[in-house]
Amino acid sequence: MEKILVIDYGSQYTHLLARNIRRLNVYSEIKQPDVTKKDLKDVKGIILSGGPNSVYEKNAPKISKKILESGIPILGVCYGHQLISHMLGGKLERGDSMEYGFAMMKTEKNPLFKGLSKQEVVWMSHGDHVKELPEGFQSIGYTDRCQNAAVCNKEKNIFGLQFHPEVTHTRNGMTILDNFVNLCDAKREWKIENYIESLKAKLKKKIAGKKVFLLVSGGVDSTVTFRLLNEALGKDKVIGLHIDNGFMRHKESCHIIKEFKKLGLNVKKIDCSEYFLKKIGKTTDPETKRKIIGKAFIDVTNKAIKQTGLDKNSILSQGTIYPDTIESGDTKNSDKIKTHHNRVSIVREMIEKGQIIEPIKDLYKDEVRLIGYKLKIPSHMIKRHPFPGPGLAIRCLCSDRTRKISKRLQKKVDNVIDPYFLTSKVLPIRSVGVQGDSRTYRNPAMIIGEADWDKLNTISTEICNKVEEINRVVWHVAGDKDLDLRKAYLTKERLDLLREVDLTVRTFICKNDYNNRIWQMPIVLLPLGTDGKEAIVLRPICSTEVMTANFTRMDQDDVKRLAKIILKNKKISAIMYDITNKPPGTVEWE
Repeated sequence: MEKILVIDYGSQYTHLLARNIRRLNVYSEIKQPDVTKKDLKDVKGIILSGGPNSVYEKNAPKISKKILESGIPILGVCYGHQLISHMLGGKLERGDSMEYGFAMMKTEKNPLFKGLSKQEVVWMSHGDHVKELPEGFQSIGYTDRCQNAAVCNKEKNIFGLQFHPEVTHTRNGMTILDNFVNLCDAKREWKIENYIESLKAKLKKKIAGKKVFLLVSGGVDSTVTFRLLNEALGKDKVIGLHIDNGFMRHKESCHIIKEFKKLGLNVKKIDCSEYFLKKIGKTTDPETKRKIIGKAFIDVTNKAIKQTGLDKNSILSQGTIYPDTIESGDTKNSDKIKTHHNRVSIVREMIEKGQIIEPIKDLYKDEVRLIGYKLKIPSHMIKRHPFPGPGLAIRCLCSDRTRKISKRLQKKVDNVIDPYFLTSKVLPIRSVGVQGDSRTYRNPAMIIGEADWDKLNTISTEICNKVEEINRVVWHVAGDKDLDLRKAYLTKERLDLLREVDLTVRTFICKNDYNNRIWQMPIVLLPLGTDGKEAIVLRPICSTEVMTANFTRMDQDDVKRLAKIILKNKKISAIMYDITNKPPGTVEWE
């Protein structure tokens, strides 16, 4: 079958490239940079992905020059674009500041931009950029901050893009990829129905004669995996195990069990909330917290399997999807953003030993939902707001010490926002982010004052681009402005407080018709305030594949009404609204 290869340089978005090519009905495969000319049979096009490295680093991944000289159409994206220029004689430089977020690109007439306007909205996530082009290349797109945002060599059919066409934030990115497919002259023969049947056939072959224990959270990923395994193997071969880790939302576990039983799926529930809390103890580091939770899941699961008597003739399954893999640093050249509970070391060891199968690990959330519809899973289960495996544990931030913010850092943020006639406060707590395909763990900045969403979005982008120590920006909605950090750990009392606020927020967005406008809405508890009080961050986002996201622009009057309701709880000191897109902020704070 004709195909397009995607060469993986460790970008958070590599699989998005492969996924989007499949959406254009062309088969695609991901290969490592050591691909050779012998591997190019039936290959009609090659895409070089982005990545966290600089091409000048000693061990930066390269590609064989013979691939660049093969005559096959090539598209370089971000790092891939820089690598092409570097290997063919161009020059790169480090910019004065990073560039994350939207940019307006002016385009030149070119087959790659067929159907596009003279100005296009694109999504940037980079530090280095191409300063001088190799011989035979010309610029076909530029922004105010990047002269060579798009380049091409017409004779060699090689293209380079500094921005990311594969993410939904590049408004006409799919059109660009579609044009590249046309330039490759590839046959469009790939269909999702064929993929589902192929998955079922592989599962039957791999699990023949065994029973499957599947960890089911109730989210769309594990639900689709559950249904898929049942259709491939039969109901008597698949047992769903739902573990209540004590980090679930209000009465969520009971609701999940009812839903699975309605579908006729075989599921068991075990309550291990005290066990998980005991394991976490006074842990405050987010990575350590995730690893403890991941190992505890496996320990609890193994115990349940042994009690059922299936340990000798069973295999464990998870509803892992690709963002879990790439963010955990599980691909060769990717950077670790955060360790997902289904990617801790013990899980990786079990996967290597063939003790765990993950049927949908190469898919993104929107692809999983599409398969769910094809498998006739009820719509309300497919559209359920995503909820992380570690649950509220990673939305309940902890601290074992106080922190002071330097006057120098505060001044840097103030310098950015001074023209907007607003004030700011750098918060004495840290959150996880993703910048230039790399993990960051930095302070958020809080913006104080009245401003519309457009202005707040601009300010958020400018701060994260210009102030390296900041990876997230929130808007102060109501309550105290002087927020001091205090010692706080993961306790049932704090989790119950977060559950209460989470229920209040979910009830509000349902009553006010926001459910379909918000893709996911984490509620984050911060140990900030006076007299033992806590602060709340509202984090509503819009996304399709979770690799990129925008904060959702709720009506500001509704936000203030919601904040007023939350502040009736005397344990809450302040309400903030996360105005950070992804990148540079991850969806979750930990």
